Amino acid sequence: MAQLHHLPLLLLFLSAAAATSTGGAHEAHISAVVAENGLAFAKDVLIGEAVRSLTPLRLPGVEKAVRVPFLGGVRVAASNITLFHLDVGDNSTVYPGDSGLVVVASGITANISMHWSYRYDSWLFPIEITDSGTASILVQGMEVGITMVIKNSNGSLDLSVSQCGCYVKDLVISLDGGASWFYQGFINAFEDHIKAAVEKAIPENIIEGAGKLDSFLQDLPRTVNLDDVAALNMTFVNDPQYGNSSIEFDINGLITSAVAKTTNLQKHPHLSLSCGGASKMLLLSLDEDVFNSALDVYFKAGSMHWVVDKVPEQSLLNTASWKFIIPRLYWNYPNDDMLLNISMASAPMIRIASEKLGATINADMIIDVVDGKETVPVACISVVVSASGTVETSDNKVYGRVGLDDFSLALKWSKIGNIHMSLIQGVIRVFLNTVCMPYLNSRLGNGLILPVVHGFTLQDVYILTSAKQLTLCSDVTYTNASSLASSALL
Repeated sequence: MAQLHHLPLLLLFLSAAAATSTGGAHEAHISAVVAENGLAFAKDVLIGEAVRSLTPLRLPGVEKAVRVPFLGGVRVAASNITLFHLDVGDNSTVYPGDSGLVVVASGITANISMHWSYRYDSWLFPIEITDSGTASILVQGMEVGITMVIKNSNGSLDLSVSQCGCYVKDLVISLDGGASWFYQGFINAFEDHIKAAVEKAIPENIIEGAGKLDSFLQDLPRTVNLDDVAALNMTFVNDPQYGNSSIEFDINGLITSAVAKTTNLQKHPHLSLSCGGASKMLLLSLDEDVFNSALDVYFKAGSMHWVVDKVPEQSLLNTASWKFIIPRLYWNYPNDDMLLNISMASAPMIRIASEKLGATINADMIIDVVDGKETVPVACISVVVSASGTVETSDNKVYGRVGLDDFSLALKWSKIGNIHMSLIQGVIRVFLNTVCMPYLNSRLGNGLILPVVHGFTLQDVYILTSAKQLTLCSDVTYTNASSLASSALL
């Protein structure tokens, strides 16, 4: 079984909370709970890694003597027996048992290839008769179960397999080459051997893979640098606690000085234990690339599109209001209503700086005229907007607010003659300040719910911005009705 590199991410990403106790280095300040969905995710990854490491799997060959009617004793052999495909499907479960984590996969199918041969001497013929060929074998109804025990060993996780078994229900063997009259005898000779070989080899390889995973867990770092200043003590405390559908890991969780300290501690003074003057339990830093990649996804999905048909000064969306600024617009479409069809020309770019966020928005604004039942695009104006804003929090939500800094206009194409950008710049500024910015703020004002695992609540979230980075500092409380209900957690 290959090393499971997703496990530390699972432990760090799933909800975690630090106890309010100010005890020493041997007390737990973080409880990382892997819930039912997290266990299912870990199970799927574990099975996927197991399938990749088990295929191809070479099984031992065999040679034996069998009795065939009219021929007597025949020496038959099977070699190059290789299990080259496993299909687990969706019939797998994971649950915490009394003494460990139990994973059961049933309804597994597998494909095996092999080479077969036979030889015999007959009193009817003075020479030795031989034949050989290949065979394909379909394994049906296979079930594999494993119980893994995870314990604390001097601050690291120790993983061992207490039980592991495999059962094969049925084999379907198809021979290529050879005499068809020998088919049944061949199956009878090797079916039991192949079943036993599969049932023995798979548990052995799973246990071997578990040993590699145990070595990987032993090598997990005892500290994780949050930056050049602070590091998180990731020493495990106590054995994992098994619930009905979850596992809890207790971690020291105290933040200490990082091994590699920066020579200029004033560069990011807020990334210290105080986190902006107040000690917090959770520190989550996001680079601006995270936000920009999200904006890029929405842009490529075509989600950044907006049709404006109502404005505070509704007369501006009628050609009559433009007859002196854009005469041909009014001459061609007198007293017709207009629409502003706005779409992004490229993904917006977020810039994070100290105490503020900036954004550059490159949009195309197409002027549509509603001419009877037909909507006619008449011009397209490129609008590049520079905006800046702030981020605030309340409970489990993050809110934003932006304001216009500057903008520029350029005519991309027109069916109504040349449009002088200087003549419409004032109107566009009013439009951006009274329509676009309020619209964006109304969306940002809905807030973004911070992702936390059920039962945990972020408390007193504090946001800091530095060069290209946004940092959330927060306490976390465990709201479930249990012994931890009144404890603060990280």
